[in-house]
Amino acid sequence: MKKQHLFLAGCLSVITLAACGGGGNDGSAGSAGNGGGGGNGGTGSPTTPPVAASPKACADLVGMEIPAAAIGLPTTGAKVTAATVTPAAGSGAAALPEYCNVLGSIASVDPTAPSINFRLALPANWNKKAMMFGGGGFDGTLPNVAGNVPAGPADQLTPLGRGYAVFASDSGHQANAAGSLDGQFQLNDEAFRNFGGHALKKTRDAAVYLIQARYAAGAPVKSYFAGGSTGGREAVSVAQRWPQDWDGVIAWYPAWNQLSAMLGGHRMSRALAQPGAYPNTPKRALLRKAVLEACDTLDGVADGLVSNQLKCNSVFDPSVATVAGAPLRCVNGADTGDDCLSDAQINALKTINTATSFNFFVASGSTGYPGYNVWGADLGITSNPSPLQPTVTFLNFGTEQPAMPVPAGAPYITKQLDQTIKYGVTRDLQFDSLSLDPENPGPWGARLSEISTMLDVSSDLSEFAAHGGKLLLAHGLSDVLVSTRATEQFYQRLQAQFGPSYVDGFARYYEVAGYGHAVSTVFNATWDSLTALEQWAENGTAPKAQITTDTAGVPGRTRPLCDYPAWPKYKGAGDVNAAGSYTCATF
Repeated sequence: MKKQHLFLAGCLSVITLAACGGGGNDGSAGSAGNGGGGGNGGTGSPTTPPVAASPKACADLVGMEIPAAAIGLPTTGAKVTAATVTPAAGSGAAALPEYCNVLGSIASVDPTAPSINFRLALPANWNKKAMMFGGGGFDGTLPNVAGNVPAGPADQLTPLGRGYAVFASDSGHQANAAGSLDGQFQLNDEAFRNFGGHALKKTRDAAVYLIQARYAAGAPVKSYFAGGSTGGREAVSVAQRWPQDWDGVIAWYPAWNQLSAMLGGHRMSRALAQPGAYPNTPKRALLRKAVLEACDTLDGVADGLVSNQLKCNSVFDPSVATVAGAPLRCVNGADTGDDCLSDAQINALKTINTATSFNFFVASGSTGYPGYNVWGADLGITSNPSPLQPTVTFLNFGTEQPAMPVPAGAPYITKQLDQTIKYGVTRDLQFDSLSLDPENPGPWGARLSEISTMLDVSSDLSEFAAHGGKLLLAHGLSDVLVSTRATEQFYQRLQAQFGPSYVDGFARYYEVAGYGHAVSTVFNATWDSLTALEQWAENGTAPKAQITTDTAGVPGRTRPLCDYPAWPKYKGAGDVNAAGSYTCATF
């Protein structure tokens, strides 16, 4: 295929990004004539419909048009494409009310850019609140608006079940069979900016317009956002960019500095791509066993979890570790089988544990990405019979070594970066993505810097905090797709900017031992974060004594959610599977 260098005129550098509707930290300058603007989404306010005399029936929404003036970033308007009544169903925590299931489309400015498709669930008995869900990966599909918040509890109602008007979008493009790994949208700059965050504002404004029309009411009295991974980045993005729109956000394992995270992951892929460096799945199981022997009891009890991860990171060294008394390292460092790790594999794992440093200018201000908690994580142990294990393996090291062309079983991050480098950076579909050095990208540094202004979110939440917004952050310690250490950096930046006591007034951060990226067979975390957020944002009751429940490793076991940097330490007595047997410690 012929090389495709498709940069649009006027979008070749950060300096000219504003001319394409970008600018500022979030690339949202847009055109002032259509409400475009900086951090809060525009210099003017979107037009809202007058409160109607009576609510609209669900069927009356079909074909309804939303004017461009009602949306705070440039579009050419939006339209409801379908609206059907879904009858009430389910019982207990799974109960859903009757609701109007609305589908809509927001038209782009660039006629070659795809539309933003969105879904909105409008319950018959509305609680006067709104919830927006984020996506995942490269998005491209419509999230289930009748579902739960990330890591939501199985014994509590979903947002729709509680009476929320719930909405979400595909972020401005429609994925092919590759789903969340389809990066072709990055060839179009408007689609790329929509994925970077613009679709969030556009979707929110369109949804609120319809909510007001449907219920003949004013704006929602409370509006919340919940997401994980890319959706977690989207959650902190709306809090930072459009703080007046949101009263609270739930952000699990947030890829808040997503370009930086992808470059850190690309360094991981390059390390695993070296000759002999890729550990097969039996070797990964052996490594985890070695880590548990060294680190499991650092929290005071052998429970199959590494809770004192910081200490584990400082004491564990695969070069000298043992498993059942035998060295983890193969004799002379050569690969002699599945009962040891070679030097090539150990060196790759040590690289993943260390930070990526950017030796080039990054406009978002990022200087690198921290390493990953590879010691103790399930990197993809396929011998585990759990039905969750294929997803764990898919999101982590996969089943095939990174290579060119990228094999189907390669690590998730390898496939994701292959798409971004080819479609978003070089726009050369024949480019060898593994040849791009994320620390020293040479001629591609300027384009990576430009992309950072769309994908890396500032940690300045001053307007959100002043507005009374509340933030709940959570992350699994065994995540090797988005590093827990990056979320720690985000929280530490908040504390450095505002001081710990002020941060306590609007944010909490929790880490969960054994939990990976969105799923785990070790400790599959659930938490009633929405109730905690409601009580804080609506009643002024700050979260305390929060509990997370495992649904897979030891179903039903609980652990306390400790305020970072504390972690659960066994008290020395009591049921090892009960949160009450643990105290939150920092030593």
